[in-house]
Amino acid sequence: MNTWALAYEGFAPEHEGLREALCTLGNGYFATRGAAPESRADGVHYPGTYIAGCYNRTVSRVAGQEVENEDMVNAPNWLPLTIRTGDGRWLGGDDTELSDQHLALDLRRGVLTRTFRYRDGDGRTTRVRQRRLVSMDDPHLAALETEVTPEDWSGTLTVRSALDGTVTNAGVARYRDLCGRHLQVGSTGGDVPEETWLYAETSTSGIGIALAARTRVTAGPEPDATSVASRPDWIGCDLEIPVLPGRTVTVEKTVALHTSRDKAISDPRTAARAALARADGFAELLRHHTAAWRRLWQECAIDIGGEEQRVLRLHLFHLLQTLSPHTADLDVGVPARGLHGEAYRGHVFWDELFVFPLLNLHLPETARALLRYRWRRLPQARAAASAYGLRGALFPWQSGSDGREETQRLHLNPRSGRWLDDHSHLQRHVDIAIAYNVWQHYRTTGDLGFLAEFGAELLLEIARALSDLTAYDSHLGRYVIRSVMGPDEYHDGYPDREAPGLDDNAYTNVMTVWVLQRALEVLEELPEAGRRQLSERIGLTRAETARFACIAARMRVPFHDGVISQFAGYEDLVELDWTAYRDRYGDIRRLDRILEAEGDTCNRYRASKQADVLMLFFLLSKEELTAILRGLGYDHHADDPDLIPRTVVYYLTRTSHGSTLSAVVHAWVLSRTDRTSSWRFLCEALRSDIDDTQGGTTAEGIHLGAMAGTVDVLIRCYTGLAAQDGALRLKPSLPDELAHLSFRLRYRGHRGIQLDIDAAQVRVAVPPSSLSPLEVQCRGESTHIPPGSDRTLPLRYPPRTRPRQR
Repeated sequence: MNTWALAYEGFAPEHEGLREALCTLGNGYFATRGAAPESRADGVHYPGTYIAGCYNRTVSRVAGQEVENEDMVNAPNWLPLTIRTGDGRWLGGDDTELSDQHLALDLRRGVLTRTFRYRDGDGRTTRVRQRRLVSMDDPHLAALETEVTPEDWSGTLTVRSALDGTVTNAGVARYRDLCGRHLQVGSTGGDVPEETWLYAETSTSGIGIALAARTRVTAGPEPDATSVASRPDWIGCDLEIPVLPGRTVTVEKTVALHTSRDKAISDPRTAARAALARADGFAELLRHHTAAWRRLWQECAIDIGGEEQRVLRLHLFHLLQTLSPHTADLDVGVPARGLHGEAYRGHVFWDELFVFPLLNLHLPETARALLRYRWRRLPQARAAASAYGLRGALFPWQSGSDGREETQRLHLNPRSGRWLDDHSHLQRHVDIAIAYNVWQHYRTTGDLGFLAEFGAELLLEIARALSDLTAYDSHLGRYVIRSVMGPDEYHDGYPDREAPGLDDNAYTNVMTVWVLQRALEVLEELPEAGRRQLSERIGLTRAETARFACIAARMRVPFHDGVISQFAGYEDLVELDWTAYRDRYGDIRRLDRILEAEGDTCNRYRASKQADVLMLFFLLSKEELTAILRGLGYDHHADDPDLIPRTVVYYLTRTSHGSTLSAVVHAWVLSRTDRTSSWRFLCEALRSDIDDTQGGTTAEGIHLGAMAGTVDVLIRCYTGLAAQDGALRLKPSLPDELAHLSFRLRYRGHRGIQLDIDAAQVRVAVPPSSLSPLEVQCRGESTHIPPGSDRTLPLRYPPRTRPRQR
């Protein structure tokens, strides 16, 4: 088994969308789906190219209302290339013409290879081999190499290479009734075939996008003739090549892409044409591209062995194609579905919470840039908070170009066909996720400059908004937070209340306390002059910080039946007959859609889409959570050793896992009490995209948070890895199914720290440098490892406990 390859045999129309998404190639600047070069959007295929941060806004008519949506734009398609044998039809008109098709994605080198045989209407058989890349070396270049071999005929082979600006956003079925046209092609031209170019602009955001393409024969006879073929919004060139049986013709298509958002250019068209003129041939582009990938894998590879190794590499591969070192120079966020499709409209959610731990340990510069994306949108977040009468910054649940709230107010239930009110914007825990990422980035990198420059401001402004969201309830004698939604997403209100929102969501309340505590700690971390200047600049007063401390000591956390309540009043909800619904529907991951189609609502039931309360155990250690509860005066619950495992079991039996993130969280929280179940959930998360367990969703874009989360479970959860007081803490507890674990990471300037872990020991190797020795704490014992040396630390596992019965 090749753990560096993803391969597909034959052609299966029902799986083509999935394959195209998983065979996407990208470099952090742009990505192109793995559609065949001759294909078009036809209900089976869906070519798509997406540029990081390229959004456009349109207005549609929905359910009698005008609805405005901002989408990540499907950019002009650079890929089109088709062939014609003699006077026959162009390849791509009928997929039954193809046979012996083989598709292979090389994860090590970032190359997609496709081979097939093609038989035309006159019985002529042709063998084709294609390789493509989206350069990880130069983020503005992509290339396609096509080798054509006539098997039993001679005559004229015509190759048509094009740039297509007619594309629309139509990759998600439930969005297709909405406006999907975002491009206006302004001009085309070029010197065929050495150069064709196309320039387009997005209709409202005015982003200029320029493509320049070079198509040439690099092996075989020179073309007898070349000509331009053009239509509105489209330009191509035809190469007529004389061919003989068994003689291979190689055609290379090289493309450069620039946008008006790029730095150090005069205009996109000039930049694209200049980049194309500088570009080498396919072989040289491939050499530099492969070297760039080799460097990335040297820093980011993780080794666990077995079948899971291949899927794990696939996850890392797609993470690095979406968020690469090139991303560090861009003003972009973390698109929840990568640069792989149009689901969620390419918006930025809280999924970055699951992505940042990996980036902090491998690509900290990229993580820092992604946090700056949030910081640049502070003015919009401050305006949003002000609109609610709050100080500080209230970030949107869905973010796009400028940081305004992009969450739709209506969403379609495809099961019932009804458009419903969407209250997702009440998920205030996106603020918590950003603050958490700020703090973890600082803890991992030790970068006080980041904190002083913009990290502290970001965290403090979030703390102010969360503080103002709270209100003191004199009857309870505690602070409360009303009218929010938690991570669960199935519950957006009470069944007997018209106004949306829930009161005292435990996750939101506890993590608000955590954020307020970190805000106070951040102020202590800053030098006195920096602390004073920042406080003056944002108008932070001593009265506000005193309120932070007061709330952090008296926040309400609801409990019932010996567990933490998901929100106040959760115990009053009805138990769902899970067995009956599974028997009736089979797959009930999207229970919310099922119930709504029946005229019912999840708001009536103790049923969750994904982890909510359990997110506390995902983000906080047992010690951290216990300290918060004790600080709030919940000593009885803090001292209960069974509170966490009891709460885990309680909600595990009441969760439908309607999100790919749910399996990641459950793998984490079960890792200390039931390692067998933890591994089962991890394997489920690993297979979620490659097996499309969510039923067609992967074709619309991969689930980036879940992909990053699976790697994070291995690197941080099963190893107990954490940054603590400048030391690297390790507390390994590998599942029985995981014999060994090896990976590298960066920590506080040390680059390429190697960790090799098995059931008996941990080996830590620190690469040579002029830095101070690395302090490593393993199961409570501390050691210092000088650069250029290694240490092997024995592990003494505690006796294994029996898995809890459910």
